[in-house]
Amino acid sequence: MTDRTKILVTGGTGYIGSHTVVELLEAGYDVVIIDNLSNSNRDVLDGIEKITGRRPEFVEGDCTDLSTLRNLFTNYPGIKGIINFAASKAVGESVEKPLLYYRNNLNTLINLLDLMPEFGVKGIVFSSSCTVYGEPDVNPIDETAPIKPATSPYGNTKQISEEIITDYIASGAPIKSIILRYFNPVGAHPSALIGELPNGVPNNLVPYLTQTAAGLRKELTVFGRDYNTPDGSCIRDFIDVVDLAKAHVVAMRRMLDGQDTDAIEIFNLGTGRGVSVIELIDAFEKATGVKVPHRFGERRAGDIEKIWAVPAKANEVLGWKAEIPIEETMRNAWAWQCHLAEKK
Repeated sequence: MTDRTKILVTGGTGYIGSHTVVELLEAGYDVVIIDNLSNSNRDVLDGIEKITGRRPEFVEGDCTDLSTLRNLFTNYPGIKGIINFAASKAVGESVEKPLLYYRNNLNTLINLLDLMPEFGVKGIVFSSSCTVYGEPDVNPIDETAPIKPATSPYGNTKQISEEIITDYIASGAPIKSIILRYFNPVGAHPSALIGELPNGVPNNLVPYLTQTAAGLRKELTVFGRDYNTPDGSCIRDFIDVVDLAKAHVVAMRRMLDGQDTDAIEIFNLGTGRGVSVIELIDAFEKATGVKVPHRFGERRAGDIEKIWAVPAKANEVLGWKAEIPIEETMRNAWAWQCHLAEKK
């Protein structure tokens, strides 16, 4: 594989997508982004360019439209790999709007898979989730843990997507796939030039936390205080978004460099450490010196009580490891929030 291999990143102006684009560009890849900007904005491209000195190609479009994707592959020939982030991702919203999630998440994937052989695309890295494990029997969990009934339509779209990829490759499709099951991505790029910026009210914990710390929101609601955990709040495996982004570059390189690897591989991406919501708030306050007003609310539909990873397979097979400590992650998240305030 030579430098300047061309990669398509769907949802590439989104949170994890933008950080992965930075890592791809810095690793010497060319990048084409397609995004419908439903939960991001094109200003992210400026941040990417300031960090890397390179501006990715950008197509504003919806991956659920097959003709849009076909035009993209025609206009940008030579794409060798895809990283698919184009998906709706809020657990709570998926319970309220299941058809939106099934339509967006599944049709996008099917369209991409459909076009890959036609345009000579060799591999796809799929953005999956630890939600496929449901409420685990034991923690921590590795890739052999049973796939349980999903607790939300969002989680179900990830399970179904994994099955679609598996079935397509089993049918003899001439592609490879690496499925990355994320635990809970948080933080921002240390430059404070890109970070998590959902449109409207955040559904994810950390942007809501930083907006509350900045006085933009009255208080943070901790959903549930009676879970079977040491402090009663949910436990998650919070992984720094930059660590997570780097795993995608490693996965892409593994698929494209001609190694005799399995056509489909699955890896957990986490730190191996469970941190409760209350512990995360404490870590933020300790790292930044800024208080976060918060209260306890009712449990939220679709939430899992506790889950964290055994990341050994990714550590050993991919040679990847989550390295950024949670306090540094929280400082970066706060620096990003402060950067946003300065821009206004």
